[in-house]
Amino acid sequence: MRGLPVILGLAAATTVWAAAAPPLPPTADQQLARDMLQGLVQINTTHAHGSTEAAKAIQGWLLSAGFAASDVIFLAPPDHPSKGNVLVRYHGKQAKDPVLFLGHLDVVEAKPEDWSVDPFKLTQQDGWFYGRGTIDMKDGDAALVESLIRLKREKFVPDHDVIVAFTADEEAGGDSNGPAFLLKEHRDLIDAALVVNLDGGGGSTKNGERQFYEIGTSEKTYVTFTLETVSPGGHGSLPGPDNAIYKLAAGLGRLEAFKFPVALTATTRASFDALAALESGSIAADMHAVAQSPPDLAAAERLSQNVRLNAQLRTTCVATLISGGHAENALPQRAKATIQCRMLPGDSAANVQSLLTSTLADPAIRLTLDAAPIVSPESPPTPQIMKKVALLAHSMWPAVPIIPTMATGFSDDRQTRNAGMASYDISGVWQDVDENRAHGRDERIGIQSFDESVEFTYRLLKAMSSAK
Repeated sequence: MRGLPVILGLAAATTVWAAAAPPLPPTADQQLARDMLQGLVQINTTHAHGSTEAAKAIQGWLLSAGFAASDVIFLAPPDHPSKGNVLVRYHGKQAKDPVLFLGHLDVVEAKPEDWSVDPFKLTQQDGWFYGRGTIDMKDGDAALVESLIRLKREKFVPDHDVIVAFTADEEAGGDSNGPAFLLKEHRDLIDAALVVNLDGGGGSTKNGERQFYEIGTSEKTYVTFTLETVSPGGHGSLPGPDNAIYKLAAGLGRLEAFKFPVALTATTRASFDALAALESGSIAADMHAVAQSPPDLAAAERLSQNVRLNAQLRTTCVATLISGGHAENALPQRAKATIQCRMLPGDSAANVQSLLTSTLADPAIRLTLDAAPIVSPESPPTPQIMKKVALLAHSMWPAVPIIPTMATGFSDDRQTRNAGMASYDISGVWQDVDENRAHGRDERIGIQSFDESVEFTYRLLKAMSSAK
């Protein structure tokens, strides 16, 4: 999921958070992490190839570093041997209430002819590392592996056990999702009191200046519906009033004009309130107003003109596919459209379906649910977790504002949250708000940003496994 900041398009923040250069890992650890990133990028882990080769590589690195074989376990579904996962357990003072860290190994497809560099080779150019997965999320995988090795070398003993799961099939199109498989078949190996996912969160910059740091505490869940209309058809020279395409198009027009009710969660309320402090004028006033309980609906309507803010304020549904008719010279007998909805935490497929039915306002348009959604309840931005993340982030980037956020996409958090584990997106990567190359051509990460994230991940493992 990572790679797209949650909120974009706002007025430039009035405060610039400048500080001394952040700490970096020791030179040897910095180079080891870069070597691991290079090794992972050159392994093709798209859906067709699977993640087993990458999982085996990580297993080999950890065993070579002195981890016991019993603590580095490779697991793959018997019917999907190419979709391998590797679990690492780093023992602390007590095994009770471990912390689980997640990092997915798969990447979306990358066609070499579309790129200016080889997508499956780490290319260093003008201060950037290019390659598929450099930002989503082999950078995080490399940082996790290197940090585990560094902690072991330093003989660090955490208060609680640390579990790190490097998993398969997070990206869309996966047929053997790693956390889902592990929760179903090996729950005892990954059961945790807290989950930290490096596939989200992190810092946002604008024109090279740090703006704010995000901790992901919730995400929307997708649910897909099919709309279908039928009509008798006939010869195209004799059009009549009963036309499947026109009926469907009229319903889609009503859906386009419909807006789901404004609804704020604990996360989005806190997010708008915190972002308001970085804005000025009418935008700041509207953000403060919408963060109240109940929210100011007039303010919400003004903010909704920004598509990204609109997605933070309500469930959304949009037509993504359409088809109809069977011959150029025949009246259509059937027309069909796909509607994908992104539900706020706490919303339900039944409620969305009910609102869609009333909006379409035509019993001739048949609405069916394609599949039950995987719910992803909010992991509340409690004072405890916000303070811990703030202390950690400020150890690297002093005074930067910390903002809880809801992702409009989805990640493996939906698996762990649905299993009853509080899950938070926490990453050490900083990206410009206008950078959107994850899943696209010439995906990249700033070399400085990668090095900082390696040091942050090392501190993250220590901080989240602490009983304090």
